[in-house]
Amino acid sequence: MANRELILLALDQSPTLSLMERALRAAGHDVTIVRHQAALENVLAESSPSLLLLGETFDATDGIELGRRQLERFPTLPILLFAEKETLPTIRSALKAGLSGVLTAPLKTDDIVQAVDRALKRASNLGDWLRREVRRTTASLESRTQISESERGRLETIIAGIEDGVIVLDPAENLGLMNRAAREIFGLQETDVAGRALEVVLAQTDLPALLASPSNRATRLFELNLEDGRVFKAQHTPIPQIGSAVTLHDITEIKRLEKAKGDFVHTVAHDLRSPLTAVLGYAELVEHAGSLNDNQHDFVNRIQTSVKSITGLVNELLEFGRLESTTDTRRENVQLESVLKDSVALFEPLILQKKLQMQLETGTGLPPVRANPVRMRQLMDNLVSNAIKYSPDGGEVQLSLRCDNHQLIFQVKDSGPGIPQEDQAHIFERFYRARNVDGTQGSGLGLTIVKSIADSYNGRVWVESAEGLGSTFFVVLPAQETSSA
Repeated sequence: MANRELILLALDQSPTLSLMERALRAAGHDVTIVRHQAALENVLAESSPSLLLLGETFDATDGIELGRRQLERFPTLPILLFAEKETLPTIRSALKAGLSGVLTAPLKTDDIVQAVDRALKRASNLGDWLRREVRRTTASLESRTQISESERGRLETIIAGIEDGVIVLDPAENLGLMNRAAREIFGLQETDVAGRALEVVLAQTDLPALLASPSNRATRLFELNLEDGRVFKAQHTPIPQIGSAVTLHDITEIKRLEKAKGDFVHTVAHDLRSPLTAVLGYAELVEHAGSLNDNQHDFVNRIQTSVKSITGLVNELLEFGRLESTTDTRRENVQLESVLKDSVALFEPLILQKKLQMQLETGTGLPPVRANPVRMRQLMDNLVSNAIKYSPDGGEVQLSLRCDNHQLIFQVKDSGPGIPQEDQAHIFERFYRARNVDGTQGSGLGLTIVKSIADSYNGRVWVESAEGLGSTFFVVLPAQETSSA
């Protein structure tokens, strides 16, 4: 059966959106709807839609400008614009931005399907032409693959001036070019390594294994740790018709400073625990030392509340320090639905106090994850706690856990104030808090801990949010393969 085309709809909620979805599904297309720009970026990065249909205004952003930006990233992606009114300036602006066409109201089912099919056919014809051109020039490219010694010398001279290490590999991962900086990084005395296998020349390093590890991304970033303690940020980028290139940037000093900063924070936090415990203990003893008037009771309660808040921050700092400084070797099969139910039970008094509507949905027969159950509980406690904390009294919190394509997807949706668009890229950073939650207590470390745990298990975490509409956090973790009896 032929592959179905994936059509991505990025329009604000309206009857037109529903009409487009029904029409395209009836025509045999797969349809995905995104509500916000963050969701659009995620879908474009993680899938390959055949066509994008944009609203003239989407998520309070000009659709033509948004389409132009997407074409800079995906120049072969056909994009159609939907406009409420047909005006010559709109059509001119859309075509000037490189969009494939414009749909205007009123729309009929046939209008939608025909416009989409025309754009898809045009993109297919363009792809056929490109493939013919590639075939026509293949012989020329192949003849130029064997670089002459003079050409190699000129290229070596160019990349020799680059301070970062540069390695060029052919499709079989044999070394093509290796600049002086790269040879010095690995301590290679010989200068002529062209044509030799990477795993032979650099057998004593982790680079061959890192390059061989699977990845869904065209360009990969990873850290390379050498035995002498140096650390390099490596970027591996495929180069069509050539092979690939690896660049190596020394981040040893950055890592050293990060460790020193972490050690300092950990030491200070650890040393604060004893005096904080003493302050809290004496504050509690004040009430037993004699009668207090109402003002004195209030002052003591304020002291206790403040000390508990600071103690909570100190504990989170220590926990985050442990996550960063140690390698978690404990692994066992963990059923996340049980962990989630235990987490919800922990916050049951607060849920009742705020009169929240709690919805919990878990799939049946979910596979386990291979992880440390303590870390999984930390991850869920932080996300569930945040959803309860930021939802107003009488609000709603939705929790769901499901499996899709051998991945477990944990979703937490609250009815809180939402996160401003400009803050969403930073909320997983240490101590960062959105500007619209000043009245809510928090350390700014909870989401950092969540991301650190997810990353340690090759998972992903992100948020979709809009001010006034709440936030939805997603955590995706690889499921443990289970053998059938």
